[in-house]
Amino acid sequence: MFEVQKLSQIKIPLDWPNIGSLEKEYVLKALDSGFVSTAGPLVKEFEDEFAAFLGCRNAVSVVNGTCGLHLALRLLNIGPGDEVIVPSLTFIASINPIAYAGATPVVVDVSADTWTIDPLQIEKAITSKTRAIIPVHLYGNPSDMAAIIDIARRHNLYIIEDATESLGATYQGEYTGNLGDIGVFSFNGNKLITTGGGGMLVTANDELAKKARLLVNQGRQAGQREYIHMEIGYNYRLTNIQAALGLAQMKRLPEFLITKRANTEIYMEMLDGVPGISWQQELPGAKSSWWFFSIIVDEGFKENKQFLISRLTSKGIQVRLFFKPLNQQPCYVKYNFMNCPVAEDLYNRGINLPSASFLTTDDVHEVCRELLKR
Repeated sequence: MFEVQKLSQIKIPLDWPNIGSLEKEYVLKALDSGFVSTAGPLVKEFEDEFAAFLGCRNAVSVVNGTCGLHLALRLLNIGPGDEVIVPSLTFIASINPIAYAGATPVVVDVSADTWTIDPLQIEKAITSKTRAIIPVHLYGNPSDMAAIIDIARRHNLYIIEDATESLGATYQGEYTGNLGDIGVFSFNGNKLITTGGGGMLVTANDELAKKARLLVNQGRQAGQREYIHMEIGYNYRLTNIQAALGLAQMKRLPEFLITKRANTEIYMEMLDGVPGISWQQELPGAKSSWWFFSIIVDEGFKENKQFLISRLTSKGIQVRLFFKPLNQQPCYVKYNFMNCPVAEDLYNRGINLPSASFLTTDDVHEVCRELLKR
């Protein structure tokens, strides 16, 4: 069994947030202003700065990425009787909003090299009830969006990008989240930038953005003094304190991305050519944000995956298992999803390695030395 390490035992962390003096300064300013909840001015400022970074028309903040995906389905009027295709190898938050909406999830396998949704499997899964595809840019690595966009156009389907792990990743020069009808990001504590919780929905469609702002605010127009609710909405709003933290993190995002890629290149250099170890591949024209650098180990490498995990954790190196495939999740057994052999194999052999944005070159070297120790 995988044992969770105590914080005091961790020397090199997997994914802790990178918080410094700038974040403290911004949060204290928000506290001093008296605006701590959902009506503060920093929320719009954060949305505007996020949209400017991505180069998108509209960014609407939400309380977390899961709510963002749920909101996206609601905006596209997807519900009972509709099917939505999602990859098997992803966190369960990619599929739960489909169930919230009353739609039917359809789980398909991933590609063995990118670990993202396999376009060939999408084609096989499409029926007359299919309304949308949710490609997940797993661990920051862009999905094959050219193929997915082609499929969506031919079958008149929506694309909701689950970009919760891929802030800063690009595909053919465009940031992920901008490639579908709607994109959704997460600012959970382990993501590239954090607001503690929080998320962002982005879209080029002004009408969808306008409706999103209504729905996140309990169906009430922002700034309206009377309590008149035009639709049944949700309390999905981000707080001013969270926005303050997000603004500070956005200022540091470029440095985070540089560090992530630099550390990934060290991992690749030190592990290159080692028999029994491989890692996620970027598609031509794609550039991962490398939220996580992860490896796949052959059964014969250092005996097995569990042996490696135990040895690394005993040295204070925090690692993590891959997400358990959706087709194997007990809470979705009633759907009788097809087997997804590629996702299942990746799960059985995969390890997430330390990837926090403050790790040093020495930290990465130490991880690799322990990994390769004879």
